[in-house]
Amino acid sequence: MDSKQFQQFSHKIPTQPGIYKYYDDKGVLIYVGKAKNLRKRVSSYFTKSLSSYKTHELVQRIHRIEFTIVNSEQDALFLENSLIKEYQPLFNINLKDDKSYPFIVIKKEPFPRVFLTRKKINDGSEYLGPFTSVAKVRDLLNFIRYNIPLRTCKLNLTQNNIQRGKFKVCLEYHLGNCKGPCEGLETEQEYQQGLLQVKNILKGNLTPVISQFKKEMGELAANLEFEKAELMRKKIDHLENYEARSVIVSRHIFHVDVFTMIREYENAYVNVLMVQNGTIVQTHTVSMKTPLEETDEEVLVFAISNLRQTFNSTAKEIIVPFELEYTGEEVILTVPKGGDKKKLLDLSVKNVEYYKEELHKKKILQLEGTTDREKKKVLYQMQEDLRLTELPLHIECFDNSNFQGSFPVAAMVCFKDGVPSKENYRHFNIKTVEGINDFASMKEVVGRRYKRLQSEDKPLPQLVIIDGGKGQLNAAVEALEELGLRGKMNIVGLAKNEEEIFYPGDQQSLKLPWDSESLKLIRRIRDEVHRFGITFHRQKRSKGTFKNELEDIQGIGKATADQLLKTFRSVKNVQLKTVDELAAEVGMAKAKLVFDYFHEKRQ
Repeated sequence: MDSKQFQQFSHKIPTQPGIYKYYDDKGVLIYVGKAKNLRKRVSSYFTKSLSSYKTHELVQRIHRIEFTIVNSEQDALFLENSLIKEYQPLFNINLKDDKSYPFIVIKKEPFPRVFLTRKKINDGSEYLGPFTSVAKVRDLLNFIRYNIPLRTCKLNLTQNNIQRGKFKVCLEYHLGNCKGPCEGLETEQEYQQGLLQVKNILKGNLTPVISQFKKEMGELAANLEFEKAELMRKKIDHLENYEARSVIVSRHIFHVDVFTMIREYENAYVNVLMVQNGTIVQTHTVSMKTPLEETDEEVLVFAISNLRQTFNSTAKEIIVPFELEYTGEEVILTVPKGGDKKKLLDLSVKNVEYYKEELHKKKILQLEGTTDREKKKVLYQMQEDLRLTELPLHIECFDNSNFQGSFPVAAMVCFKDGVPSKENYRHFNIKTVEGINDFASMKEVVGRRYKRLQSEDKPLPQLVIIDGGKGQLNAAVEALEELGLRGKMNIVGLAKNEEEIFYPGDQQSLKLPWDSESLKLIRRIRDEVHRFGITFHRQKRSKGTFKNELEDIQGIGKATADQLLKTFRSVKNVQLKTVDELAAEVGMAKAKLVFDYFHEKRQ
């Protein structure tokens, strides 16, 4: 559907809140979205210039649009989530969390049993959870059975069967693990008290359980039943010890959910900590794919809605790392700046960072397949897609970067057999180029790298990727020609925005399907060189290697210089600002110093 076709259709789209669905020419649902105003949101896809290649690809595939009006944004959010889960459209955020989580079920039956299950049946039973770990559920059940005697048998304990004396107590009764309801030695009311204690333990609310046990211990001691009283004292110690190990937050924080997120290009990682009665009862991290470069707010709202539904959360307060609009439920959103809630947020960050690093290590180490070809199937695909003369077992990628428009450096990463070879990564300080000149800088670092490999008689890569457009690619080719290496390895350029691949001398670029395995590996290599280069910049900045030109101005300190760069992004942009624009950030006195400094330089 092009813009003209959409204009003929747009007046039919309502202005109420709702969800919209995009279908391709084969009738396949490819995207679901929600909106406060359906017409305004859908029109934005066809009337705005699209900076994202993937969004452009989505719009090109739209053949039919359907919409559903709902009563509120909250209903739109729930409907969007349910449709995404059911149809998993290609261009929607993909939350990679298809596990079957365990529950603890309190069975609907006389003298209910308590056990682990993965199947949630609509039979009137009470299901607690779900939980993220089977091992944790088993530990909880063992803890409960040690402290609260409940039956584990499958007998049909109706009052009629008990009164007729159909059953006899088993070994569990004699071991003290069951109070013998099968022979009428425990009433249903007494048994329900035990179930109430189970629920309190699962919610982390151990205080009423401990209080009840202390009361029973006192009664036993008063009746001179010292052995039973001693057994009860051990249970109290067990509970108090469990409580001491479990509680790691303030007792003033009763029932909250904590969410944090890390973005890494197309990937997002979200952690949730669920706190009840001062105890973290659940912690879970998920990874998500964000095909259309959604904002941090959009991704986190999506994750919050899904995870709270998955784990049946009823917390009325949600702690988040930044302000966002969450209309799914009646809850309070808190962005803490300090105190116990900030400590919880920091703990969640630690969890999500650990998850991301472990996932990254797993990807590096995981080689699928048994034969050599299966292990290198992506490389064979890349050789075919890029029309390479050799299998790219050794790939190197270069990227130039600078700090706020100043201090140019470069980075190079190396991949062997499709995985990073970090011992071959290299950083470059630009030595021969004055000022910011990406083309000359690229020529310098490529020349230095391969002159070094030549002199050391080391093997050359089969593929060199230049992160940049035709200008950077041509500069790199010049460096290879001067070394006599032109034609001895494949070299391509990767445009930063459109993810187009350029070949030396070709006018037309190559566009691989955005979800192809070859382009995914190229993106990963590009993301890695970005990460490596940014890390280099941070190290140099922290060591004081970079000095901002603004700091050379008499009367301007580092804090003021950093504030100007944070707002205007580069020294060059600062030079172009008026006194009033500068004063809005740092005050009139300092603004005049900065303006006069650059104005005098231009004269």
